[in-house]
Amino acid sequence: MKNKPIAPAAQLTSGPSRRTLLQGAAATGLVAAVPAMIPRRASAAPTRGGTFRVGVHDGNSTDSWNPATTESILMIHSSHVTRSYLTEITNENKLGPDLATDWEAMDGDASRWRFALHPDATFHDGRPVTSADVIASMNYHRGDDSTSAAKSLMTDITDISADGDHAVIFTMAQGNADLPYLLTDYHLVIVPAKPDGGIEWQGGIGCGPYRVVDFEPGIRATFERHDGWHRADNGAWFDRIEMTVLNDPNARQTAIVTGDVDAVTDVDLKTADLLERAPGVILDDVASGTHITMPMHCDVAPFDDVNVRLALKHAIDRTEIVEKILFGRGTVGNDHPIAPTMPFHADLPQREQDLDRARYHLKEAGYDRLSVEISVNDTLLAGAVNMCSLFAEQAKPAGLDIQVKREPADGYWSNVWLKVPFCVVSWAARPTPDVMFSQAYRAGAEWNESRWENERFNELLLAAKSETNDALRAEMYAEMQMLCRDDGGTIVPFFRNRTSARRDNVMHEESISAVWELDGARGYHRWWFA
Repeated sequence: MKNKPIAPAAQLTSGPSRRTLLQGAAATGLVAAVPAMIPRRASAAPTRGGTFRVGVHDGNSTDSWNPATTESILMIHSSHVTRSYLTEITNENKLGPDLATDWEAMDGDASRWRFALHPDATFHDGRPVTSADVIASMNYHRGDDSTSAAKSLMTDITDISADGDHAVIFTMAQGNADLPYLLTDYHLVIVPAKPDGGIEWQGGIGCGPYRVVDFEPGIRATFERHDGWHRADNGAWFDRIEMTVLNDPNARQTAIVTGDVDAVTDVDLKTADLLERAPGVILDDVASGTHITMPMHCDVAPFDDVNVRLALKHAIDRTEIVEKILFGRGTVGNDHPIAPTMPFHADLPQREQDLDRARYHLKEAGYDRLSVEISVNDTLLAGAVNMCSLFAEQAKPAGLDIQVKREPADGYWSNVWLKVPFCVVSWAARPTPDVMFSQAYRAGAEWNESRWENERFNELLLAAKSETNDALRAEMYAEMQMLCRDDGGTIVPFFRNRTSARRDNVMHEESISAVWELDGARGYHRWWFA
């Protein structure tokens, strides 16, 4: 395992770009580790061997190896198991290398970046990984005809070119100091290039730590160690990985207590305290930017009226939901997606339940009473249906009648999300505000789940990513968070801790990543058996 997983400062260019990046990191917390409440650290050095069995809480029959459509937890975790990215978020929540060994901003405004690739990296079939593979993998998300969910992240990239066989240069329309962080996005995997410039994604081929042995969408996935992995000296401790989809929280709890699995990705919070006392079980509880959203389609009545959106935002009691649904394992949200653990979090006045204001905005919209339906399923969060029922009770005195519709788990992402005008969604943290806003709040973004369009917000989004003055950048992101809160179409009730469980013979370093469950979905190669 890497003792110093953070990318060394030498990987950043000298001169203005290096100063900007390092000063920005220090000022905003881009390289600050998120505190992790880990009850027990590893007591022995990593050793190889064993089959790591994991119960995964979100899998669907529509799951696919196509990186453009990756959505479920099963596929996000599987992507990190079998494929590599240019960069990664380390177990200390810092930026580190994956396929790229180092990177530098070539210009003072960070509009060109060079990434050097590991010269010994190979795909699972033995082919070497070259610049052509990286270029094809990135361009797959960039083309005019691309339907990739990551397309919005790539809009500023005007060209990706090879600098020999083992380096690539990204040219941006404008400077972007966050590019190395952006490239950790879980869609942006490196897969083999086709002669026509396309990519081979079928079958899960990659250059990551494990290769696919068996895959059944929405049911299970099995992997074996890729002996040609370019980072094998510092990871891939398990011989074999077995993932089983356990969408039911009771099934996951039973499996970890009985030892049928070695870890589960999500713990039912209402029984977390009891589970923590079970013999042989350890809970990992990590503060994170993971959050629940309740997007309202801003182009569909009645949500096209900002007063209706504000009525619902003022009707919800976030504190009660954190206490009763998360059992205190989280923090209240403020109707924007930038958590206190993230860089550039703005300390805005906290919105609290105000039924008088809710009634006022409802009347401004022309209603004495209003009935709306919200779609939800417990695979998003153990207790998600109860959360909506509690919201419905909270909102009644304001004249809001919220009907809770429990949707099937299978197909939720394809049939409900982005299609139903009011629903519940679970979001993982993104490494920077620009990544989060570009994916889900920018006008025209594939995953703009509320269909919100705000001209001022989009102007600020464009300006902030290339702003090298951190104080000005912070002001821009603060205004964007305020616009989300006061005009946007998304309710953000809370940020939840990443709470997963493992058997006590599963070891990891003292801190773990909060980006995804199980150490940022990289516990599969970072962890080991005692």
